[in-house]
Amino acid sequence: MSRDRLLLLQPGFEDARHPGERFVCPHCIGIEGLLAGHPELAVRLDIERLPYPRPRPVVIAALDADHQSLPALILGDGHPVPADAKAIGAVRFVSDAKRILELLAERHGYPKVH
Repeated sequence: MSRDRLLLLQPGFEDARHPGERFVCPHCIGIEGLLAGHPELAVRLDIERLPYPRPRPVVIAALDADHQSLPALILGDGHPVPADAKAIGAVRFVSDAKRILELLAERHGYPKVH
């Protein structure tokens, strides 16, 4: 049985186009806040924080080269797949940050975002 796998950009990354500046992904930071507030729930899924530069080999291996934007929640087989999940072959995933937050609540017991 596979588990859900959450792929995020590492907070505080650098962008070669802006030397000396550090950034956070505006789509990942809300998810990071939820994870930080409830670390005990993180054992229910696999979480990976990836470097900013592309190509992103981990994402390419999990999805493909055309879907490297993050965040992404790759859905395991421990829960029903929602109807709005995207598909690449047999892999089902969600890449909308708001929807990922909803699914973390539904599938893993995180508090709902209101």
